[in-house]
Amino acid sequence: MDRGTERETLPGRGAGDDVVLEHTAAGRVPLAVILVDRAGLVSHWSRGARRLFGVTKEEAIGQTAVDLLPVSGALPDDEDTGSQGAFAHYDGLGPDLESSLDGRLSYPAAGRARLTVPERDRVDVLWWAYPLVGPGQERLLVLAADAGGLRQDLPGTDGAFERIAPGFALHTDFPGADELARRLPEILPSMSVGESARIVGQVLELGYPVLEFSQNERVPVTPDWGVARRAERRARRERAALAAAEGLPLPDDAADEGEDLEYVAVRERLEFLNEVSGRIGTSLDLAQTIIEVSKAVVPKFTDVAGTYLREQVVAGEGFPDGVPDTTTMWHRVALEHTDEPGRWDDVVPVGEAMPFPAHTPFFQCMTSGDPVLVPRISEQMGHMIASQFEKRDIRPLITGRSMLVVPLKARNVVLGFMILLRHPERVEFNDMDRVTGAELAARAGLVLDNARMYTYQESVAETLQDSMLPHIPPRMAGCDIATRYLPGTLLGRVGGDWFDSVKLPGARTALVVGDVMGHGLNSAAMMGQLRTAVQTMAAMDLPPAQLLRNLDDLAQRLGDSYLATCLYVVYDPIAGELHLANAGHIPPVIVHAGDGRSELLDLPTGAPIGVGGVPFEAIRVRVEPGDRLVMCTDGLVEVRGEDIGVGLATLSESAAHPAASMDDACDTIIRSLNTRGGRKDDVALLMARLNGIEPDDVAEWRLTPDPAEAGRARAAVGEQLHEWGLARLAGTTALLAGELVTNAVRHSGSRGITLRLVRGDTLLCEVDDDDPTLPSLLAAGPDAEFGRGLHVVGVLAREWGASRTTTGKTVWFELTLPRR
Repeated sequence: MDRGTERETLPGRGAGDDVVLEHTAAGRVPLAVILVDRAGLVSHWSRGARRLFGVTKEEAIGQTAVDLLPVSGALPDDEDTGSQGAFAHYDGLGPDLESSLDGRLSYPAAGRARLTVPERDRVDVLWWAYPLVGPGQERLLVLAADAGGLRQDLPGTDGAFERIAPGFALHTDFPGADELARRLPEILPSMSVGESARIVGQVLELGYPVLEFSQNERVPVTPDWGVARRAERRARRERAALAAAEGLPLPDDAADEGEDLEYVAVRERLEFLNEVSGRIGTSLDLAQTIIEVSKAVVPKFTDVAGTYLREQVVAGEGFPDGVPDTTTMWHRVALEHTDEPGRWDDVVPVGEAMPFPAHTPFFQCMTSGDPVLVPRISEQMGHMIASQFEKRDIRPLITGRSMLVVPLKARNVVLGFMILLRHPERVEFNDMDRVTGAELAARAGLVLDNARMYTYQESVAETLQDSMLPHIPPRMAGCDIATRYLPGTLLGRVGGDWFDSVKLPGARTALVVGDVMGHGLNSAAMMGQLRTAVQTMAAMDLPPAQLLRNLDDLAQRLGDSYLATCLYVVYDPIAGELHLANAGHIPPVIVHAGDGRSELLDLPTGAPIGVGGVPFEAIRVRVEPGDRLVMCTDGLVEVRGEDIGVGLATLSESAAHPAASMDDACDTIIRSLNTRGGRKDDVALLMARLNGIEPDDVAEWRLTPDPAEAGRARAAVGEQLHEWGLARLAGTTALLAGELVTNAVRHSGSRGITLRLVRGDTLLCEVDDDDPTLPSLLAAGPDAEFGRGLHVVGVLAREWGASRTTTGKTVWFELTLPRR
């Protein structure tokens, strides 16, 4: 390489396309320059990137960045991925490049990785990633260099090439930024030009990229004094060199044996912070994050780490306004230490909640938001701290130890604090430790707050979903029901899948499964409206095709933003029949009890709800006692990249497996289809075993609209119940049946009245007439001639109700059968 003279140009621009890496004693080394847009695709690929990665610009532009750059968790070298090169596992410090590429890191990061390039040996690569802020499409600037080239081309590095940082202020040119120096405030958000220049000075002087800078914190990643001391040491070396050249005695300060120790200390702390950043935040689970934070600091930084969080953080709630006070409850959520096992458990158990008095260093930390350093806990301070632990003597555990209390803050709110203690024989915490602890706590606070907000949002989503999904009884008239709901793997876990069952007149049951297309709260809200509408129209005993027609009209009135599929089935256990209509939903599966054979029902598909103007058809299917009906949403059978027919075939096969119970049968289906991978959608599953009702368990009478028929009804009911062995219910049932028949006689026309008794899990009594007016409870006074009948029914019956039918109405009541 012609050091310091060779510059490549970008066609049509006349300016350097490559970035160079500068070192005061070494000239320039070319860097690969890659821009990644907000979709994760490569939008700029420099000539240096072509040389380093072996991929041309034409091949790289528009490709997914993670497929071209050395991210972590890659495949072994001997596995053929079909890509341009196989990358080895990341072995640098701090976050990996993939964390920057997928947007998990909002601050600049750096690291090292190895990769294999076609026709070249394994290359050791240094990389730097800078998030870009602004209105453009570019999201990330990635710089990379051949570490081996740095060793060969940079004299005087002594192999310590990791310390070199890119000198980008004067030598960068990429689309949308002619001078990166003026764009530093965008790359480092909320920075002034002066502050950016200071950070760049620290980077070039100390030899580390700035990994994060918090505008709200008064402590930068690298302490300001580090630059000054390095400059001072360089000046001493220059004075010593000048004295040696002139033959003069060396200055007294020329041989400072401890001058490199401070630099080593800075490096160690930066590496420690990078290591901690890579170890925490691997999960959005709050409990897991707390454990990660505690284990990250023991024993490397401290010997004891106790983590306290505000009560509202643990409960997943919001905070009251203002700073914490002496009434604020703090939960001890973690305690990590190097002492003998069990020494701390009884005295300061995890899970305890307590307030902290105003005279304690803990109160000072949580109200000021600044770290508090106690070089050694004196006997007096130990007694003061121990006084709040009532009968437990904590003094032997803390007296004589060095203590650092650091706040866990996020968005200027104190979420909690960490109490860090060192053994008496270990060096005390100092000001540099205070800086390191504050930076550590700032990063931990952001990670904890992300986990807290995710936990809160997940709780809200699950509560919303649970409130909208029905709690279906396991037994309905003539059928047993089992259901399963699995939330999707997408963030938020809320979707539009639902199932339901509705009791209908004539001992029938409506079974419903639906799916609003899309995810999120809007889809869930739409699902709630449609489910309520289906329940209402089912209670009106609308035929399936008409119900879907009305539901489609409703969806049109609600707006044209959503579509939904819906499968509506009415099961008549007396007739042994299913009446089905479909609106764009996947078909149900019938498992025949006789031979165990399963089949997908062939029924008209129909258009989804919300399309509008499309007719719906209904069919009737005969079923036998013991047959099983399986209904589900497409999230169970559909996998991206796979034909849905494969999932439907698996559904049919798994539904046919013998099972000890309905719950076991549902679990078998879930296991069979949920192990294929790739599922991200919600899943709703409803299974009904169609037991039927035997003709001997049904009694029916046709009555005329004559007042004398009430007495005949009472006599017939009493006789039937004696025949069924239910003599204990004969009196109550006859009384209530007589009241319903009396009301029917009074209000019905000439078409007659039907009285029906059904013996199942309960005793059902129904009275049908041709008057569509539903009865209502009246406030009957002492002298009122009418209005007491329904009050009697309401008091004595287990449950009662009324619904309209196509020919009038049905009034019914249920009584609990006596135990046998």
